[in-house]
Amino acid sequence: MAISMIINQGKVISIRGSVVDVLFSHSLPELHSLLTAGENKRVALEIMTYLSSEVVRTIALTPTQGLARGSIVNNTGHPLQVPVGTANLGRMFNVFGETIDGREQLSASQWRSLHASPVPLGDRATTTDIFLTGIKAIDVLAPLEKGGKAGLFGGAGVGKTVLITELINNVVSRYKGVSIFCGIGERSREGEELYREMKEAGVLNNTVMVFGQMNESPGVRFRVGHAALTMAEYFRDDLHKDVLLTIDNIFRFIQAGSEVSGLMGQLPSRVGYQPTLATELAELEERICNTASGSITSIQAVYVPADDFTDPAAVHTFSHLSASIVLSRKRVSEGLYPAIDPLQSDSKMLTPQVIGDRHYQIAQTVRQTLANYEELKDIIAMLGLEELAQSERQIVYRARRLERFLTQPFFTTEQFTGLEGKIVRLEDALDGCDRILNDEFSDYPEQALYMIGSIDEVEK
Repeated sequence: MAISMIINQGKVISIRGSVVDVLFSHSLPELHSLLTAGENKRVALEIMTYLSSEVVRTIALTPTQGLARGSIVNNTGHPLQVPVGTANLGRMFNVFGETIDGREQLSASQWRSLHASPVPLGDRATTTDIFLTGIKAIDVLAPLEKGGKAGLFGGAGVGKTVLITELINNVVSRYKGVSIFCGIGERSREGEELYREMKEAGVLNNTVMVFGQMNESPGVRFRVGHAALTMAEYFRDDLHKDVLLTIDNIFRFIQAGSEVSGLMGQLPSRVGYQPTLATELAELEERICNTASGSITSIQAVYVPADDFTDPAAVHTFSHLSASIVLSRKRVSEGLYPAIDPLQSDSKMLTPQVIGDRHYQIAQTVRQTLANYEELKDIIAMLGLEELAQSERQIVYRARRLERFLTQPFFTTEQFTGLEGKIVRLEDALDGCDRILNDEFSDYPEQALYMIGSIDEVEK
């Protein structure tokens, strides 16, 4: 027993910030193994690379205070692990699989490694299905792909969190699915607020929350996405459920990878990013897919540095996305919620082969009408609506009614607005747009179409 203990032990030979080099003179642990050191084994280290036949370079996942040269390091014999199972529902975790919601610790029977290979191509579902959200603006103009990845672009205060909470609510009720929220580099305040909001909205019991917060080490922020994915894969592969994985914010994952890379002494690549950016992002994103028995659909908030869409982080993220939902501050100021910009939002699913000819034609006509209205706004501002030709006035009336119809009361905001939340079937949303485009509601005031579900509510 004592010999095996010694074989599993190493010694610290250097510490530079979060980087700790450890000497193992007996047998070298495997890559990505979790090591513990310090008083009560409270310092956690993950092996990132081998420096020689006896020395490993690790990254610290917790503060390294109290460590010194010569400190004993223990090899746990396994990589970072998280608990999986239905007991996780309604709970909040950190990267080590410990609960951080102030309730009793979880006694999970099954733990899984954070590191897993993506599903082989032969086992993936080859059919393309639409992931219906029950939100008109998304389902009509930027439909999500089941097992795909959608980016949610927007600044602070435009409704990203509200939209994410509503999507979680609709997935739970429509698909009887599970949602997993992963906060990468989140402010602790945001995590706490989201937890409370989900509890009040009644969606917490079908949600798992995993956080690697802004004040934690780069190693934690770099691995927390994998922790959430491991939990999601259990629900997809073992319980055959549809999982909605929301990640906020995928840019912070890339940023954490860049910090780790710098600490490890790797030469920086373009714009100072890590040379392994594309590989690291692909390792995470490729695990998000659908199989014959279940799916993981991901919605990822994307921060774009300095609004520069040519930034390597944005470019590499875009290459993985099948839909982009852009939230607009201008629409927030007009009181149009959800504040989805219909002209900037887009989806690869928006082709006649996938969504059918009728849906495609209606979506294109809606876009065209709103784009024409956008062009006429300057003329209206200078000369007034009366100076437009009759045909142009018709476009303005249709566009303004379409804008109102694409708003929707949410379940998660009922307590603030007093309006009952609505899930709208795709067929009803398309019917409504089609009938507005055919001027069926030209006699009704614009306000009659504001914050309703299906178009039949106008006539009632």
